[in-house]
Amino acid sequence: MYTSTFYSFKGGVGRTMALVNAAVELAQRGRRVLAVDFDLEAPGLDTFDIVGTTPDGPGIVDFVGEYVVTGQAPDIEGFVSQSTDLENLWIMPSGRQQQYAASLGGIDWQDLYERRDGYLLFEDLKEQWRGFLQPDYVLIDSRTGHTDTCGICTRQLPDAVTLLFFPNEQNLRGLAEVVRDIRAESDGAHERRIETHFVMSNVPDLDDEDDILRGMMARFKANLGIDLEPQIVHRYDSLSLLKQVVFTRDRPKSRLAKEYRSVVDQVVKGNLEDEDGALHYIDQVQSGLAPPHNRNRKLSQIERHHGKNGEVLFRLGDLACDEDDWERGKSLLDRAVDLGYDQPRAFLTRARALARMGQRVAASWDAERVLSARELPRRVVREAIRLVRLDAPDVANLPAVTSLDPATRLLLASEMERRGEVHASVAVLRQVLDSNPDASTRERGVEELSLALIATGGWQEACDLLGSGGARAETMDAPRAFNYGMACWGLTGSVSQEMFERVVELDETDDQEDKDANYLQCMAVACWATGRLDAAIEFAHRAKEEASRSPWPTFSCWRYRTVPTQQFLEDTDSIIALIRGRREPTPQFMASARQA
Repeated sequence: MYTSTFYSFKGGVGRTMALVNAAVELAQRGRRVLAVDFDLEAPGLDTFDIVGTTPDGPGIVDFVGEYVVTGQAPDIEGFVSQSTDLENLWIMPSGRQQQYAASLGGIDWQDLYERRDGYLLFEDLKEQWRGFLQPDYVLIDSRTGHTDTCGICTRQLPDAVTLLFFPNEQNLRGLAEVVRDIRAESDGAHERRIETHFVMSNVPDLDDEDDILRGMMARFKANLGIDLEPQIVHRYDSLSLLKQVVFTRDRPKSRLAKEYRSVVDQVVKGNLEDEDGALHYIDQVQSGLAPPHNRNRKLSQIERHHGKNGEVLFRLGDLACDEDDWERGKSLLDRAVDLGYDQPRAFLTRARALARMGQRVAASWDAERVLSARELPRRVVREAIRLVRLDAPDVANLPAVTSLDPATRLLLASEMERRGEVHASVAVLRQVLDSNPDASTRERGVEELSLALIATGGWQEACDLLGSGGARAETMDAPRAFNYGMACWGLTGSVSQEMFERVVELDETDDQEDKDANYLQCMAVACWATGRLDAAIEFAHRAKEEASRSPWPTFSCWRYRTVPTQQFLEDTDSIIALIRGRREPTPQFMASARQA
């Protein structure tokens, strides 16, 4: 049960209207709601047509009056009524209107608290609300100004107070003391931290050319210690207000209904017992926006209240894994899955945790469950493939991969190659080419697959791809000619000078000066293959210089894989040794494939 008081220092700001709309909105969201009319001097909650109270039903004043007479807190069953419009909405009115003024005047609030245990009476009332109705929310409509009952509504009963105000000097001065008293509760005997939400209400929807509203807002924020921008409920000129229309129910698309829903959202975000509030707080922690004060206590509270909620437990587990608490994260994820939260992201997070804990087989099982789903984001598929222990054909045919469009699968395969998952990349690329992609995707697919095949010893297939359609050296561009030459070298064990001559020829007609390290390394090999040894050495040194300037991994033609800078430099040194005749002409990709 989460209790939120709606309070205003001055009248005329639409406090009761805001509370009614908030109560209906929460009820429409499926929450159980009790609305309490504690505006005892000017009651009116029961005049709205949604509450369905019995005519002239008893309420707060009668409840307190009976206690004063008998010394016993009465049973609240006779003091609340269920809405005829929404079955999960109840109201506890101010009291019977017949002789209401006399009944209210007969209560000495100071005497009630000083001599008759008034504090315990209202603690009992709270427990009766909790036990009899089990509401998710109790919304209390409080009297304006500084009154005898103000402290009951703003400090004893609530978990949060929504303070509505018109931005003028009167409200600023009046709210200052109320806000100070509310915040003082955290330092009092009960150490209760009461959330405060600020709402500027009945604000004219006019141009603020002279920064009048902005200036007053700045003063309120500074004087009341408001961290976030206050919400705004604008003045709404409609005769529907005379009929007390409930906008969140009757006119849900109106601007006023939208603004009331924003007020509700703020209340919900402060309630850790509400699933939405709990998820919002976890979001705040993960994004680093939650203050460190009471962080662990609040997270424990969320776990306690939502121990049967799979999504909340998943989010807590995900948070624990983000903070490298893998064992706790896995425990929470286990509970989430056991409760039926079988979303791919839950299995992926648990697979990550299991892998970090050294349980690779179990991690692979969870990763496989992720990949059995369809239409997942590419980054999710990519990470799951990294964790799964399947052979290459299986990876390519899993639903998560096959449901991607060809262009996206091509990107996925490229990322897999850069991470060293070349065999899986080959399987995905074959599938891309079999899926009848557009011309651009096919061309890129042929290039990517040929690179992956050369790296894994599939030299015959690479030659078939690169030489498809009877392509001759003079019709190829430089990358295709170079790769064809390297594939033939791996297949036959001898260097095809024709292809490398084509590479050198095209370089001599290329005026582009900005050439990357991979290009320069390839030119070093091509020049060596065609006997241009001085040029080969020069290209190799330029390749090293270019690679040293970049912190990013670079594709190395010595092993046909994307490698870190240091590995690229070592590979280029091997090429220099090859050029100078100090080693056998066997690139690393050939040696690796033959050893496998």
